[in-house]
Amino acid sequence: MKLTKLLGATALAGSLLVLPGVAFAQETDDQTVTTSDETAESNQGSEILVVGSRIRRSNLTSADPVTIIGREETTLAGFNSTADVLQSAQVTGGTSQINNSFGGFVTAGGPGANTLSLRGFGPSRSLVLLNGRRISPAGSRGQVGAADLTSLPNSILERIEVLNTGASSIYGSDAIAGVVNLVTRTDINGVILEAQHNIPEIGAGTSQRYSAVFGTRRDGFKIAGSLEYLKRDRVTLGDVDFTRCQLGLRGSAANNTPGSADLIDPATGQPKCFGEISVTGASGVTVNTIGTRDYAPGTVALAPGVPVGFGSLPSSAGYGTIAQQVCNRFRPNPAVTTGALPGFECVGGGLLPVGLRDTQPRNFFENDLVSGGEVFNGFLQASVEIGALGDAEVYVELLGNRRKSKQISGSRQLTLDYPQGSPLYNAAQFPGFVLGPQPNGTTGTNNIGVRVFSEYGTNENRQTADYVRGLVGLRGNLFGGWRYDGYVLRSWSDARYEVDSVLVSKLAQSVDVVASGSGFVCRNPLNGCVAAPAFSADVVAGVNRPQAWFDFISDTVTGVTKYRETIANLTLDGPLFRLPGGDVSAAVGVEYRTARIDDTPGPDSVSNNLLALTSSSPTRGSDSVKEAFAEIEAPILADMPFFYRLTLNASGRYTDYKSYGSQWTYKVGGLYAPTEWLSFRGSYGTSYRAPALFEQFLGATSGFQQGTNDVCNNYGTRDATSNRYINCASLGLPTTFNATTGIQVNQQGGAATGLSAETSRAYTFGGVFEPKLGSFGRLSLGVDYFNLLVNNGVSQLTFSNILSTCYDSAPAEFNARVDTCALITRGTTAPYALTVTTGYVNISNAAVSGIDFTARYSVPLLDGNFRLNAQVTKFDERYNQTLPTDPIRNLIGSVNNPEWTGTFEGAYTRDRWTLRYGVEWLDGTNTSAFQLGTTDAVRATYYFQTPDYFLHSASVRYQADHFGLILGVRNLTNSSLPEISSGAYNRVGNVPLYSGYDYLGRTFFVNVTTAF
Repeated sequence: MKLTKLLGATALAGSLLVLPGVAFAQETDDQTVTTSDETAESNQGSEILVVGSRIRRSNLTSADPVTIIGREETTLAGFNSTADVLQSAQVTGGTSQINNSFGGFVTAGGPGANTLSLRGFGPSRSLVLLNGRRISPAGSRGQVGAADLTSLPNSILERIEVLNTGASSIYGSDAIAGVVNLVTRTDINGVILEAQHNIPEIGAGTSQRYSAVFGTRRDGFKIAGSLEYLKRDRVTLGDVDFTRCQLGLRGSAANNTPGSADLIDPATGQPKCFGEISVTGASGVTVNTIGTRDYAPGTVALAPGVPVGFGSLPSSAGYGTIAQQVCNRFRPNPAVTTGALPGFECVGGGLLPVGLRDTQPRNFFENDLVSGGEVFNGFLQASVEIGALGDAEVYVELLGNRRKSKQISGSRQLTLDYPQGSPLYNAAQFPGFVLGPQPNGTTGTNNIGVRVFSEYGTNENRQTADYVRGLVGLRGNLFGGWRYDGYVLRSWSDARYEVDSVLVSKLAQSVDVVASGSGFVCRNPLNGCVAAPAFSADVVAGVNRPQAWFDFISDTVTGVTKYRETIANLTLDGPLFRLPGGDVSAAVGVEYRTARIDDTPGPDSVSNNLLALTSSSPTRGSDSVKEAFAEIEAPILADMPFFYRLTLNASGRYTDYKSYGSQWTYKVGGLYAPTEWLSFRGSYGTSYRAPALFEQFLGATSGFQQGTNDVCNNYGTRDATSNRYINCASLGLPTTFNATTGIQVNQQGGAATGLSAETSRAYTFGGVFEPKLGSFGRLSLGVDYFNLLVNNGVSQLTFSNILSTCYDSAPAEFNARVDTCALITRGTTAPYALTVTTGYVNISNAAVSGIDFTARYSVPLLDGNFRLNAQVTKFDERYNQTLPTDPIRNLIGSVNNPEWTGTFEGAYTRDRWTLRYGVEWLDGTNTSAFQLGTTDAVRATYYFQTPDYFLHSASVRYQADHFGLILGVRNLTNSSLPEISSGAYNRVGNVPLYSGYDYLGRTFFVNVTTAF
């Protein structure tokens, strides 16, 4: 029972704090080295702002649950950056985040950017604030649309406030899933130096941070700031054990033990290890081989593992028809002296399982598991009282950040085509490709004599991302207790990204050669052309490659991304009138925001001149929004029998986008406490999100998918009355049609396809129990239900979704070219070339619901203080329905979507010492029951189960007046990582790709601070 696990874990400790009865960090003197997590009672005499409202209040109660994390807690837990904290289970509830393990994937913000996805709703629906004001999007490439967490300061933070529900009526359209507000320290008088090192036991991935926090204050003037440097070393696949042998881990109906159905390596007699395993199983890529014409199996030498005489095997054996059983992939083997290709042995062809190829690149273990980088951060804030305009205060903030990051991922494959008749190879040995009879009756030839697939190193992406944010504001008093606060904020994000690539044009130029003496020269000598090397086993193996030739065909391709945002805001707040429960307070204001994106890829990327990489077009566009908002809070009753507190809150916002028109959003909530120790709270609100700039204006890119994905292939075998049969036939395709060309897939932004804004609603309700325990300590228990739903959501369709939806639609809709069919074009004559245009459309729905449990207990003990904290989330439902025709499948309980998650902490403080023990918990998962199909055979094939995952941490702190020392260890027990079958999920080695798992293992950390 999960409840039993919850109770057992809570007995260990707890970790997060929740309002009301919340604690947060605060300073204790002018030269405080670390912060305290005592309760906020010292703030009761002054009014403060807490995330989720624009109304200042003297107590910390609100209609929505707000989690507040002091920086002391994060340091004791071993976190070395703000990004690490915000992506931890403490904030995210265990939902997957884009971190430094995603360097080989296409992600919003580009490689190296870390983003926040609250409740799993995506970075573009989660708002990040610094001192209550927006952090604008930053990153590289065309999909910049969210804050990059690596740009945030760390050492100067006082606390982090987390609101895990919609707040568009308070903060604007993108606060769909929630808001995180970072609050900095202001009253600093002196200098605080800090250093922290995190050292994984594996000997790689060390991170080190050095910082200086400084400030001073005089009459009417305050200034504070910080300078920080963070360096994170990379971790390669070769640095850890769980990536050493990537397996399929497949079973069968006869034996459903994971791995029992994996391909056996004839060289070892054990399941074969692969450098890459795709969703189709043990596939890999063609590495250090050649492609040739088709040869009958009996005419060439067969590599070990290729079935002898496989050409006679029936199609039921899994090798296709006899016509498809051929050899056309070979690798060098000097021991082969007979047959049609001496010196080469067959490793595949036709439908022969490609797992028989030698698929392990030499440099596979040089790829990143966790990418490295450097971050330079500076933050400055200052204020001065001017003695006019209502005792006004001018304040400024300046944030500057530079991220230098690099990702090494995947083996680069050089596809080198030697033309027929070229003097660079023996044309008699390789007479060229011949396309034999195809199922649709076509034949053809090309001018390729032999094709070489050789590896030439790893893919390396590099970024230098600069982010600057400047703010100037004026705040002061008005009449009747009202105050005003106006500011102008400007953000600049400039990123330069580089990738080394082979240029298609220069590669083709280098193989167009003529003989010259004992060597070869380019037929076209422009640009200093260097002739390609003659065909040899070394060329196939990717070794001893002429450096001058490689320097000629390759180049560094550089792109530049710029993002600009300007915000002007004016807010007024103060009391309206008095009710029995206190003053009715209100806040009103207006805001104007304008943003612009300009991503310019390198010229060779735009012209589709990069080998094995898709083309990219510039992404350019702008948008602006005008908003007016109001909030009111009414304390109806207070300090009465059965009405210790009754408060209602309401807010509304009018949003008018230049691109997508206007919309009203609102939110209503309330807090009812019949007694001092029991309270109930709840809220309901709507949200409205205009598409991000990249969703509107993403530059067109083009690539290709295999023709086998054409939905009309062999459509004649279908029911002649089915929509797909009728629609394919209406195009004049023969019933035996099979695509002989790839599918061209173009991608573009949604502005060209009528993209519109999305809407959503969210509600929460729950309560807090805080009994009076006297000398037995203080206890606070909270339970809150949450429910979020996004309608008409912005989503990017896959080419397969577009094809299947269109061709399965009613013939009238198909012929009218509406909906997804408008995104497809097909040639009217053979080979009936197919082009699909994908983009962002309003077609998805998404929902999440669940319950948050929070607990805090503290008690004086042995001249010290002992505390237990816990936060646990139980998810009930999560689904993302891309198309209205898609079935709604609850993802909770599937891999990477645990039903239960929790963080727990126990700490004891006495005099200058603090001992802490923490646990982060992810519930076990099981996907196969509903994700993979209904047949026992399918379920037996795959193993998609993960056990409960616990990450333990421990630390000890010594705190003197001007010196502090923390020693600790994260992942104390070096928790084992779960393994799953290849198939439906991205993996790292055999482990799911998931930010909730700690790939680094046991990590020691030390934090030293000194103040003067």
